[in-house]
Formats: sequence, C-alpha cells, structure tokens
Amino acid sequence: MAEGQAASGERLTGRTLYGYGLGSVAQGVAGQALSTSIISQFLFLVIGMPALLVGAAIVISQIVDAVVDPMLGLWSDRVRGPLGRRHPFMYASAVPCAIAFYALWHPPTALGGTSLFAYMLTLLVVVRLCTSMYEIPSAALAPELSKDYHQRTRVFAVRHYFGTIAGGLMMVLLNVVFLRHDAAHPLGVLNRAGYSQWGSIAAGTILVSILWSSWSTHRLIPTLSAPSPRAGGVAAILAEVVGTLRNASFLALMVSGLVSNIAGGIGSALNPYMTLYFWGLSPQVAGLMLLAYGPAVYIGAVLARRVSTRFGKKPAMIGLSAASLVVSLAPIALRLAGAMPANGSPLLIPILLADQFLVVACNVMTSVILASMFADLADDNTARTGARAEGLLFALNGLIPKISTGVGAFGGSALIAMVGFPARAQQGAVAQSILHALGVAYLPVTTVLYAISIAVIVFYRIDRAAHEANMAQLAGSASGNRRARLAPAP
Repeated sequence: MAEGQAASGERLTGRTLYGYGLGSVAQGVAGQALSTSIISQFLFLVIGMPALLVGAAIVISQIVDAVVDPMLGLWSDRVRGPLGRRHPFMYASAVPCAIAFYALWHPPTALGGTSLFAYMLTLLVVVRLCTSMYEIPSAALAPELSKDYHQRTRVFAVRHYFGTIAGGLMMVLLNVVFLRHDAAHPLGVLNRAGYSQWGSIAAGTILVSILWSSWSTHRLIPTLSAPSPRAGGVAAILAEVVGTLRNASFLALMVSGLVSNIAGGIGSALNPYMTLYFWGLSPQVAGLMLLAYGPAVYIGAVLARRVSTRFGKKPAMIGLSAASLVVSLAPIALRLAGAMPANGSPLLIPILLADQFLVVACNVMTSVILASMFADLADDNTARTGARAEGLLFALNGLIPKISTGVGAFGGSALIAMVGFPARAQQGAVAQSILHALGVAYLPVTTVLYAISIAVIVFYRIDRAAHEANMAQLAGSASGNRRARLAPAP
C-alpha cells in the first residue's frame, strides 16, 4: 500500500490525521493527572491520606483497569454494527470519563479515613476504565490508518505529540496558575481549591478531545475492517489470547514494559519530593520549566521517524532507551557525589532544564517507535492467526505496564515511608539526611530495572523485511477471500 494511505486506499488527509491525533489529548491530560506524582501529591500532601493508603489506592485501581482492559480490547475486536468496531466505545466513554474526572478533584471535605479511601479508590477506578474505553479502541485504529512500515510511525508521532503537549500544558496551568503561592498558601502545592479549579478545566478538555477525535475519524467507519466470524465461547477467547501471548516479539515488548514501568512508577511517585525538596524548586519554577519541554516534544516527534528509518526500529529503541537512562539519572548521581550546584544556585535550573530537555526528546522518540512496533506486531499477529485483534493487542500493551506502574507507585510510596518523609512538609524543613537517603535508595533500583528492560528488547524480531512479508501474506489472503466470494455457486 502506498505511503500515507488509509486502509481503504484513500489518502490519509491532514484533517483526518490531526483530528485523530487530537484524541490523545484526553489520554495525555488524564495520564498526567493520574500519574503517581500528581495524584500521590494531591492525596498525601493535600488531602492527608497516609502514604501506604495512597500507594494502595493507586495500585488497586491500576490492577482493576489492567484486568478489564483485555476484555475491552476483545469486545471491540468483535463488535458488529453501523458504527464499526471502535467508535461505539469511543463515543460512549466521553461523558462518564469527564464526570468522574471532575469528581476526583472535588472530594467532599467531610470525608476522612476509610470513607475517603473508598471514595478516591472508586473514582480512580472509574476514570481509568473510562479512559481505557476510549484509548484502546482509538489506538487500535492506527494500524488501519496506515499500512506503510515507516508512515505509521508518523501517525503515532502526531498522536504522541498532541497527547504529550496537552499533558504538559495542563501541568503548567496547574503549577503556575492554580498552585501559585499566596499569603494563605506559602507552598502553593498544598492549595486544595487550586486542584479543584484545575480539575474542572481538565474534565472539559477531556470531553471535547474524545468527541472531536471520534467525529474526525467517523467518516472512515465504512472503510475499516469488519470482524471476521469467530467462535464466542470462553475456550475460543482463551485460545485467541494464548495465541497472541505465544508471539516472541510480543513477549519481549511486554517483559520490557513490565520492568521499565515499575521503574517509571517509582520515579513518578518520588518526582514531587525530588522536585520540591531534593532540588528545592518552587511549583512555579517547576511548572515554567515544563514550557521548555514543548520544543523537546516536537523535536522528538519529528526525529522519531527519521531515526527509526536510519537505524531500524529495534536498534533505535535500544540506543535511545540507554541514552535516556544515563541522562535522566546523571543529576541525582552527581548530587550524591557532591558534584552538582547547591539548591538556589543560578546554575542549577539551567543544568536541570538541559538534562530534562534531552530526556524528554529521547522518551518521545522511544514512545513513538514503541507504538509503531506494536502496530507492526498487530499485522504479524494477524498473519499468524488469521484474525484481526488490534484491540486485544493494544489492551495487552497497556495491561502489564499499568500493573507494573502501580507496583512501582507502591514501591515509591514505600520508599517515602521507609526514609521517614514527613507529611505536609514545607520546603527547607526536611532533614538533609532524609533527602540523601531518598536519593541513595532511588538511584540503584531504577538503574538496574531500566537496564534489564533495555536488554529484553533484543528479543523483538519484526524488522522491515518481516513486516513486508506479513503484508504480502495478508494481501494474498484478502485477494483469495474476494475470489472465493465472487466465485459462482456450483
């Protein structure tokens, strides 16, 4: 299929591509808000939930979401109707997702103890499930929007760009506007009303994003693949899942995601403590620093296709992941070694800003390339099994990372409790021995986990030649099926 063409053979227009990409705004906003750094900051520092209960709420909600996700993926693979396989779920997710997200940041002040834990846990579960109801079918559309090996990397680059930029801008809005310090809030990050006001805007943004993207791709519904008839019993469904799990390339990506997201969950849980206390940055400075990530996201999105085309997807993924690991941990290692400028030094912010610029650019490229590798994996799975199961694959893609991120979040919360980090602490009031212990505990754990994750990617087997062989096989099968349908009855 020619580059830049949709599954139907028509040109993938900019309007459709960018409209589709804008749907990732919902995932970007919700993902940032529910990242362990923001939600744990809100629950622990602002609402006052104990650190271990915060970690438990996050990990339980992610486990529930991860269990339900494959069911959503299988369901969307098999649905038949006038709206196709994906759009019924996309449209249905919009309103409940926005309502639950709004309620999450407006907890009743009278709640406390077990009641508060139950309230926050329930809303975390609902928001995650509604987000998945949109995100899984939406992501499953991508392999059909473009069949070209490198062009589909551009599809995911556009999608990732909008999601990352939107999530970053919402964090800037939260930190710079709604969590600014005043006389009543010397540390603005403790301003409960600010989170509520921000949550209202974010909920509206999520609603518009989902509806816009769903409508932008609505006209393609007649051209998208319809589900092939297949058995609907439990045994048949389990056989389909097992057949997918037996793919060595799929297992490589899953194990890599399992390990890297445990490390990422630990890092996200510790991020507000590292930013506010370890580095001594104010919420406003931290928020303004996010503005500089915009160019890094753009550069990463633009370079992702070029780098993967030049080196191949797997080599590019390994090299960029290794570079990101080294760059991201270097400032903490240098601080522990006494080689970083002191907090408050005019050199500190430029160094951290340059470091994070490189980390963001590398992470954007790896995320885009990884998504493109999964799209290739979807075609490989279809060539092996004869059934289109993009929904299942992209659901499974989110399953282990969600579980592992939750495990990482719990691990990060455990580290916070282990070093005795005080709740509702003001900047400058935390002992240096506690901050040092936090850095010493964080650095080796994440280094080992990320190194294992990078090593496992070696077992991914689908390169351009394998992809083109799969596409030729699928084209031959489709041609044979058409001839069989057109043949006269005996």
